[in-house]
Amino acid sequence: MGMGAGSLILIAFVALLIFGPKKLPELGKAAGNTLREFKNATKGLADDDDDKKEVK
Repeated sequence: MGMGAGSLILIAFVALLIFGPKKLPELGKAAGNTLREFKNATKGLADDDDDKKEVK
């Protein structure tokens, strides 16, 4: 499911048309925060699994 540079440019262009230039930085920041929270949550789950394996 690799995306080439052309696909990324097309997605960015469509997002710019839909949301406008003033809204894009705000949306990017929100997306970054969401990804960071998801990464931290999944890391916490992986750490819990590691702890359970060590106890056994």
